[in-house]
Amino acid sequence: MSSPTPSSPPARLTGRTVLITGGSRGQGASHAERLASEGARVLACDVLDDEGKATAARLQEAGLDVEYLHLDVTSPDDWAAAVEHARRTTGRLDVLVNNAGIIHVNPLLDERARDWNATLAVNTTGPLLGIQAAAPLMRSGGGGSIINIASIFGVVGAAGYVAYCASKGALIALTKTAALELAADGIRVNALCPGGVSTPMNEHEKEGGVIPQTPLGRRAHVREISGAVAFLASEDSSFTTGTEMIIDGGFLAH
Repeated sequence: MSSPTPSSPPARLTGRTVLITGGSRGQGASHAERLASEGARVLACDVLDDEGKATAARLQEAGLDVEYLHLDVTSPDDWAAAVEHARRTTGRLDVLVNNAGIIHVNPLLDERARDWNATLAVNTTGPLLGIQAAAPLMRSGGGGSIINIASIFGVVGAAGYVAYCASKGALIALTKTAALELAADGIRVNALCPGGVSTPMNEHEKEGGVIPQTPLGRRAHVREISGAVAFLASEDSSFTTGTEMIIDGGFLAH
């Protein structure tokens, strides 16, 4: 079954400022395109500078308000600089999409502390630092939406992915705690948990991965995940916080 053809989205995010990590390619680039197409000014952030600049240039040529910024999510200084850039250029930050992530594969008994720590640094500590940096500016603007890109493998286990599963499970727990602590500031925090998604991170296993166990028989197209990000970023989800949104083609229905 082919992926659906996208239609023109409504301009639900006009006047909003959005910061997306891991925005140079794959899901992050798709999220940047979708949120900008709904009227947002998007800061697409990454450590892949050449790819990030190319993505921003492509989207600018399409008439979208997207700017690339260098941001290492494990660096508090980089986070402070990115949020200050948002404050200086637009005076606000309405949406944070913690999308940057890495996948590390190793059996549990062979896992090395170095690889474990590196995976959690990007996938879990990075979003924590982002929330800490972004929340004060969001609060001053009357609230906002934080979207943490987790995974179905933060909900269930996957053999060989001990560090990845642990990092995404911790990210879901972080999401719930942040939702509780930031609700009074008008800041909603939710986790998006995709199943298999076609991106450069998994292009080496086109016929494998989760596809055989996915009832819809394919991976999601990045556009299908971006639609959920746009929902959580907009006022259409104004009463949604502290939850996991599963988008997995039926994988967890087993």
